[in-house]
Amino acid sequence: MVDSRLPSASMLVALHDIAPQTWEDYRPFVETVDRLSVNVPMSWLVVPQFHHGRSTFDDPAFLKLLESRLTRGDELILHGFYHCDDGPRPRTPHEYFMRRIYTYEGEFYGLPAPDARARLEEGIALFERQGWPLKGFVAPAWLMSDGTRHALAQSSLEYTTDPKHIYSLPTFEAHDAPTLVWSARSAWRRKMSYVVNEVAKRRHQQADVLRLGLHPVDMRHKVAFDYWLSAIEQMMDEGRAPLTKHQWLCTTRTQRRSA
Repeated sequence: MVDSRLPSASMLVALHDIAPQTWEDYRPFVETVDRLSVNVPMSWLVVPQFHHGRSTFDDPAFLKLLESRLTRGDELILHGFYHCDDGPRPRTPHEYFMRRIYTYEGEFYGLPAPDARARLEEGIALFERQGWPLKGFVAPAWLMSDGTRHALAQSSLEYTTDPKHIYSLPTFEAHDAPTLVWSARSAWRRKMSYVVNEVAKRRHQQADVLRLGLHPVDMRHKVAFDYWLSAIEQMMDEGRAPLTKHQWLCTTRTQRRSA
C-alpha cells in the first residue's frame, strides 16, 4: 500500500566500487533486483582501475555490460580512479586515523588540486571515449581534500556527494540526502549495521530522498543481501520512487525553479 505521506519521495540505489573484479559479487543481487515487478534504476559507481589492477575500460565484456545498464536506464558515475590511498604517508595523527584506521581507500582525501584534477580528467576522458554520459563523481569513502573540491568546481561534472548530501557543482550547493550503508566485514559489524540502519530508516522516514549505499562485500553475506533487497521493496511500498542520482538532481532543480 502506498504511503500518502510520501507523495514525491525518492529512493536512490547506488552500487559502489564497480569494476570487473567486483562484478561477480554484485551479479546475483543485480539479477534479483532486475526481476522485481517494478524497474529500479540504479547508479553504478565505476572505478577505472580498481586497486591498480586491470583496467575496467580494457575489458570488452564488462564494457558491454555497462552499456546494457545505460540502455536499461541506469546511471554510470566516476568513482575515484584507483580506489586506494596511494598518496604520501600520513603526517598527523588525524591523517593516520582517517587513512589507515577509518579506511585504506580514501584515494582523494590527501590529494592536492593538480593531482586530483589529473585523475578526474583522466577518468572523464575514459567515459568520453566510450560515449557515455557522465554527470557525477563520488570520492572513494566519500573523502575529499580541499584540492579535490577545488578541482571538482573547475570540472565539467554536475554533482558530487558525501554521506549526507548531494552537492550541485560548481557551487557545492548542498541537498540533504541521507545514506544507509552497511558495514559487513565482521559478524559484529553486520549485527550493528542492521540496528543502525533500522534506526536511520525511522529517523529519515519523512525525508524527501533516501540513498542506499551498497558495496561488493555486502553481497557476500546473506543477511546484508537480504536486508538491501527488503529495503528496496519496503521503500517502494511506502511510495518512494526509485531514481538515479542525476534523475533526482534534475527533478529537484525543476521543482526549485517552479517553486
